Amino acid sequence: MRTAISLGVALLAAGALLAGTLPEPPPRNPGAVGRPSLAQAWPDAARADLPGLTVEPLLFLDATTVVGTRASADAVHLVVVKGDVERELRRLPAADEPRFEGLTVAGDEMVWTEAAGDRPVEVWAVRREGGAPRRLTADTGNTLFYGNQYDLVVADGRVHWAAGEGNAATEIRSVPLTGGKVEIREEKGQWALSAWPWLTDDTGSQSGTVRMRNMTTGQEVRAPVSGAEWTMCSPVWCRVMVMNGDGLARMDAMRPDGADRRRMAGPEAQAAVGDVAVLDRFEILSEPGPESDLTGVAGLVVHDLTTGRTVTLAAAADLAATKDGMLWWSTGRQEAAVWHTLDLRTV
Repeated sequence: MRTAISLGVALLAAGALLAGTLPEPPPRNPGAVGRPSLAQAWPDAARADLPGLTVEPLLFLDATTVVGTRASADAVHLVVVKGDVERELRRLPAADEPRFEGLTVAGDEMVWTEAAGDRPVEVWAVRREGGAPRRLTADTGNTLFYGNQYDLVVADGRVHWAAGEGNAATEIRSVPLTGGKVEIREEKGQWALSAWPWLTDDTGSQSGTVRMRNMTTGQEVRAPVSGAEWTMCSPVWCRVMVMNGDGLARMDAMRPDGADRRRMAGPEAQAAVGDVAVLDRFEILSEPGPESDLTGVAGLVVHDLTTGRTVTLAAAADLAATKDGMLWWSTGRQEAAVWHTLDLRTV
C-alpha cells in the first residue's frame, strides 16, 4: 500500500503528504531524544538505501527488489527491478492512463489489478521467478479498494476482493489463481477485506463500534470504543485515536475485544500508513514537526507492540508504505529522492 505521511492522518486512515523541498525540520516530540535508531534497535534486519531509483515503487519483494511503474514516451511499464536488472511484466499505452493496484505476493505468485481506458478492472498474476503474466479475470464488478494491504487477498488458491454498490450489501468475489469462473459471496452491509478470513465493517470508524466477521466460522467481534475515539482494527489489534476538544489527545492500541489496552504515543504522533499492526506487531507512525505543514515531511517511527519500544527511522520522511511485511519510505528532495526499505519480517 502506498500511503503518504500527513498532518491530516489523525482523522483519516492515512493522508496525502506533499513532496518536501525544504530543509529537514527538527523533530517536535521531546520523547524522540534517546530513542534507538533503526541500526541500533535492529542491526541484523534486512534493509537498504536506494538512491536514484528509476521506477515509482508499488511493492518491494525484499529490501532491494522493487515492483513499480516506469513511464516512457508512449507507454507505462510495470517492471521488477533488482540492481541493474529489469524485468518487464506489462506495457500499456500511456494514452489509456493505466493504473496498477493491489500488488501482493503469495508464495510463488505475484498478483495485481490493472485498469486502462474503458476496460473493466482486471486481475492478473505472474510467477515471481519468471514466466508470462496471465489475466485471471475481468469479471471484477464494482471493485472496492481502500489502499491497504487487503485490497487483494490470496487464500486457499484463490484471489479475493470486495465489490459492490451502496451500503446494503458487499460482494466478496474470488477467482482461482489458475483463472476461471468468478465466485461471488454476498455479505449484508458494507464490508472490507481484512486478514483472511476476516471482514471489517469500516476502514476507520467513529461510530462507537467496529465490527469484524469471520467468513469461515461466522464469528463476530465488536470493538468497544467511545464517540470521542477514531478506531481501525485488524483481527489482532486495534489502533485507537483518542480525541479531545483540541484534536488528538493520544494514540492507543488494544485487542478487538477491548483487552490489553495501552498507550502507543501522545498527540505528537499520527498513523503513517493505513494498515493496523503490520505483522500483528508494528505500528508505523509519523511525527510532524513545526514546519511539516509547509515542507510536507515528518518524522517516521515504528512502535513495537511486542516490546513497547519506539524506534526512529527518519527525522524527515516523505512517502511511506507497507505491504507483505515490507516497509519503505523516501527522504530528500523530490528530484533526488532516496528510497529506504526495511524488511520487518527479519526484525
